[in-house]
Amino acid sequence: MSVTEAADAAPLNDAMLAMDVVDTLRHGADLSAAGETATVERLRAGYRQIGIEAPESVLRIGIAAMADGRFGYAPPTGAIAALARLYVSRTKWGRPALVLGIVLAIALGAYVFGYRPYSASQAEAARVELTQTLPAQMDALYQEIFNETKVQAAADSAAQLRSRGKDAAQRGDRAGAEDAIAQLTALHDQLRSNYAVRIVDRDGVKPGFWTFPPNNTEATNYYIVVEAIDTDGNALKLPIADENSGAIKTVSQWGLKVPQSVYEAVMADKQDDGTIQHYIGVFKQDGAIDTDYITPVLGAAVTQW
Repeated sequence: MSVTEAADAAPLNDAMLAMDVVDTLRHGADLSAAGETATVERLRAGYRQIGIEAPESVLRIGIAAMADGRFGYAPPTGAIAALARLYVSRTKWGRPALVLGIVLAIALGAYVFGYRPYSASQAEAARVELTQTLPAQMDALYQEIFNETKVQAAADSAAQLRSRGKDAAQRGDRAGAEDAIAQLTALHDQLRSNYAVRIVDRDGVKPGFWTFPPNNTEATNYYIVVEAIDTDGNALKLPIADENSGAIKTVSQWGLKVPQSVYEAVMADKQDDGTIQHYIGVFKQDGAIDTDYITPVLGAAVTQW
């Protein structure tokens, strides 16, 4: 008879005794260290001490059951068991998981229904501005300059600026397109302005100066300090190109390069009675770019000295 058949044939109390044998062996591993026969004797002695006469067959069934792993609990494994344990422990992770889920749902909703539409609208607005709005401003400024100018040079400059600005807009260069508009606006304002260029004649301001050219210390450049005055007597700020740096700065006073003879005449005029009667230019007419000078000038200028 096999161990299993013997266990099945044993009465209930013997089966319970066999289960107790297994439990005893499980909690006292040293009982089976001397072999099966010695273990049987030690188990029998132990049961006799508590008033139980344990049959050898039942003891051996218990020892065999212990060896086979019977009457023991083995935790289930696999995905289902893992899900079951996760469900049982839901009180620990349920609330944080719920909060995290809500936060993720809000973030996803904000991205899908907020940020993405906003980003798309911004990109579309930038595209429309570069392809339509800014080019339309360039066309409008060019047309106004073309209609108002009295010199071909202004129309040519406006055409070049418009072409350069549209090329920048087509490349997606917003800064380049806006720079072209700024220069077209400055040209338009210059065409509409009326002013006269005169020598600065105020206490504490020297009306002229001389310098050595940056790359030629044997030569001398002469300048007179001038300003632009509109028809109401107000000083204007004009964009002036510095001949030394090449930079264009908007200034209210600048040094106008003149021949030595003009410089000496102005300085002598100032020293004569403290007042300068020598005028440099006439009014710049509406629609023109440059001032017509009645005094010989060399055209170049400096914005700092």
